[in-house]
Amino acid sequence: MTTSATQPEPLWAPGPDRISAARITAFQAWAATRFGAPAEGGYPALHRWSVDELDTFWQAVAEWFDVRFTTPYESVLADRSMPGAQWFTGATLNYAEHALRAAEDPARAAEPALLYVDETHEPVPVTWAALRRQVGSLAAELRALGVRPGDRVSGYLPNIPQAAVALLATAAVGGVWTSCAPDFGARSVLDRFQQVEPVVLFTVDGYRYGGKEHDRRDAVAELRAELPSLRAVVHIPLLGTPAPEGALDWSALTAADTEPVFEPVPFDHPLWVLYSSGTTGLPKAIVQSQGGILLEHLKQLGLHCDLGPEDRFFWYTSTGWMMWNFLVSGLLTGTTVVLYDGSPGHPDTGAQWRIAERTGATLYGTSAAYVMACRKAGVHPSRDFDLSAVKCVATTGSPLPPDGFRWLHDEVAEDLWIASVSGGTDVCSCFAGAVPTLPVHIGELQAACLGTDLQSWDPSGKPLTGEVGELVVTNPMPSMPIHFWNDPDGSRYRDSYFEMFPGVWRHGDWITITDHGSVVIHGRSDSTLNRQGVRMGSADIYEAVERLPEIKESLVIGLEEPNGGYWMPLFVHLAPGAALDDDLRARIKATIREELSPRHVPDEVIEVPGIPHTLTGKRIEVPVKRLLQGTPLAKAVNAGSVDNIELLGFYEDLARTRTHGND
Repeated sequence: MTTSATQPEPLWAPGPDRISAARITAFQAWAATRFGAPAEGGYPALHRWSVDELDTFWQAVAEWFDVRFTTPYESVLADRSMPGAQWFTGATLNYAEHALRAAEDPARAAEPALLYVDETHEPVPVTWAALRRQVGSLAAELRALGVRPGDRVSGYLPNIPQAAVALLATAAVGGVWTSCAPDFGARSVLDRFQQVEPVVLFTVDGYRYGGKEHDRRDAVAELRAELPSLRAVVHIPLLGTPAPEGALDWSALTAADTEPVFEPVPFDHPLWVLYSSGTTGLPKAIVQSQGGILLEHLKQLGLHCDLGPEDRFFWYTSTGWMMWNFLVSGLLTGTTVVLYDGSPGHPDTGAQWRIAERTGATLYGTSAAYVMACRKAGVHPSRDFDLSAVKCVATTGSPLPPDGFRWLHDEVAEDLWIASVSGGTDVCSCFAGAVPTLPVHIGELQAACLGTDLQSWDPSGKPLTGEVGELVVTNPMPSMPIHFWNDPDGSRYRDSYFEMFPGVWRHGDWITITDHGSVVIHGRSDSTLNRQGVRMGSADIYEAVERLPEIKESLVIGLEEPNGGYWMPLFVHLAPGAALDDDLRARIKATIREELSPRHVPDEVIEVPGIPHTLTGKRIEVPVKRLLQGTPLAKAVNAGSVDNIELLGFYEDLARTRTHGND
């Protein structure tokens, strides 16, 4: 393969057979004939067309995937302003109808729609016919309980088949689904559910994680007491306890052999409410539409992830993270969806690879952190597991470091499509990531996604190539929020994304778009390090530091000081048995200097008892920065959004001692 200065040698490239067999290749050829899309020029030409001819592109997606409009649309994109874009005006449809379409095929009815795996790692199938029947039964019961289109239905559930059934039954009746994982404490759940006032709550008595049972009956009792809007509570006895007084039994609600009835709802009718991490106040209650999610997920899963009826789709996630909603949408493409409920590393670090093997996963998604943990623990996936079915390993949650790319390539398969993807809860999708027909370069996301007008801008709004800038999206996506709940004038929505560049979505990430069209994510722009006017991403520092075996995890903060100075401490959580002595400090600084630059070297290296995260596993940078600036803990962070609030006391104490030391 010849490469030029602008086209570095890729780690992997799809062969001609793979490119010709990819669904996106067939889509491009069809769209060229039907809609005038470019027949030549591969993915870059298709992407250019998809953003230049935005309404034609989305019309093509709807036709290619045979979206069933109960009432036809009058216009694909009646208003393209952001926020407030109006998609497929006049149309009605139902998301759940599309998710259950494979069950209509008699040849597929007995095939698994879901494969459920717990910590025993033994897959349990739920067939398409059984899934459709359960959704039909539960939807009828929800209607009997008085659930009407627009009513909110909530789940305090782990990643079990019942959660998927409840989501689909809610969508079938036109209700609005919202869920939290049962490892969230009652206060965290109430911060979310009280905003949307659900009329039904689906709940478990507890869950199993890391080989232990966790009883949640007290938390459930608190939720029932603090959610006066509830008309019904449905009990799922995961740990085998009897239903509490007044609760309905899951099995009774799903026992009937009832054909599902799908309520036709407007394209922009709310489908579900997702929540931001809520580290600095109440979580934002993000509302996405039935039609917007349907089209965005068909595009993302059917074209970018190349999923179809012969695939098995496994992503390690919980119901408290948007990736769970994305995973369930795998059903839209007729794919078998793998639901794993348990610890990512039980009984050992290689657990997720074992699940991929036992379920025959063709696309396996996980976190960058898990990949790096496997590398550090000396896991050898291809040696120890049969991963011959796995075509793609995808990662998200944080940027996959270059070492992670190399490790997957070396330890899983040389002919492995590695898809590092980046998006957000805000759109429940990806801005950039997987493209089955493009090469993979180390440390880079393959390309911006179709229909996503992704750009990198400087502070004045000038597009950049090859330089770090703000991640912006300059045209609407169908899955952008229709609104936030409890934001009647839309001000919180506008402030969240459109304040810096009016009419343009600013996501809050630093990115570089390379000259060959790939994307590099550098970290959050609201916690970005800025030394002597040079912006640096924290992810680069974590990648360098966490290669050292003594470092379990790290956190870097940049603090603008009142005197014009800049203080950049690096906090390190050490591996068991390690000590932060002068030698380790020197090695940390030398590693950062050699792998990054002298400017990246921290002013101090400070040992901490642990690194705080959001409940979805992201390092908490901005609240720690606020604590170090002297903001009181209660104002700097929403306690219910943090995995271990006690860890923040260290940073609060440090701020106090620094202030007194500077007096």
